[in-house]
Amino acid sequence: MSEAKGGRGAQLKHTGLRPGWTTGACATAATTAAYTALLTGEFPDPVTITLPRGQTPAFALAAEELAAGHAMAAVVKDAGDDPDVTHGALIRSTVRLLPPGSGVVFRAGEGVGTITLPGLPLPVGEPAINPVPREMMRDHVALVAGRHGATGDVEVTISVDHGEEIARSTWNPRLGILGGLSILGTTGIVVPYSCSAWIDSIRRGVDVARAAGRTHVAGCTGSTSEKTVVTEYGLPEDALLDMGDFAGAVLKYVRRHPVDRLTICGGFAKLSKLAAGHLDLHSARSQVNKQFLADLAREGGAAESLAAEVEQANTGLAALQLCTAAGVPLGDLVASRARDEALGVLRGAPVVVDVICIDRAGTVVGRSDPAGP
Repeated sequence: MSEAKGGRGAQLKHTGLRPGWTTGACATAATTAAYTALLTGEFPDPVTITLPRGQTPAFALAAEELAAGHAMAAVVKDAGDDPDVTHGALIRSTVRLLPPGSGVVFRAGEGVGTITLPGLPLPVGEPAINPVPREMMRDHVALVAGRHGATGDVEVTISVDHGEEIARSTWNPRLGILGGLSILGTTGIVVPYSCSAWIDSIRRGVDVARAAGRTHVAGCTGSTSEKTVVTEYGLPEDALLDMGDFAGAVLKYVRRHPVDRLTICGGFAKLSKLAAGHLDLHSARSQVNKQFLADLAREGGAAESLAAEVEQANTGLAALQLCTAAGVPLGDLVASRARDEALGVLRGAPVVVDVICIDRAGTVVGRSDPAGP
């Protein structure tokens, strides 16, 4: 496992949560150890690296191999207290010497994906080793070469044990990253529950859709809403954005990188939060506002007695059912208000927006007309 300088038990200030290390940091540590062994015959264990913001974590080696012409070192990914699917994965780096002038060449080993679609930070055909981890590895190769009088011309092959299987639980297949995981990280540190990886995946999803020429994309809160928009519009997989609770992340990125049309689809209760002005729809960070729903019901013609029942309803779905039984189109009203909130975040970007509300079975219970600037 990896170990932070100053003790593995270090916690994030104010949270009590233990941070972890990105796949990029682990790959850098493994590469540093393997190249050092290739030049000296000895693996540094633990191996210390310097992260982009100056931290100097040390990583214990989980495996090592030194043979004629190459060296391999491996580190176990420790994601700290973050619910990261790559936690516990074995990240390997195999380093081979290249002729002077070759530079550092990266290869995708078993369990590391290859880019197959345009729109990502790397060209099609390249290993899915992101730019910052590449820079970290180049810097550390140069440091090791400088210490031992070498040229720093090497081939670095990164692999992840069972990476192809793990990648099925990530966005990689949808983004056209095939064969395994991506080697990620901009700071080297995994901040527990920061949601940065999910938001980054949303952004890459927009990039891939735009590069593929998609003019209509859909931000969906889950798999049921994805099925709904496929049924409604026949959208291909690379036009579907796994928005989750991060409506704001979708809208802010689409504002800067517009598409012709954006459909937002999700559960009625979640989208009622967007309608009320919340951009983070997670239950821990925003709640269904029954007073807001009661006011919308009044706008839709509900009697005061019905509005009072809506305000006292146990759940958003119960409020919807009360209004449906009385012929008040609360679902449509929520969808329309959510669309208007989305347009407000888009700030005049050339994007037409529509919103679809569904119930847990995927039945459409509300929809807005499409509207744009």
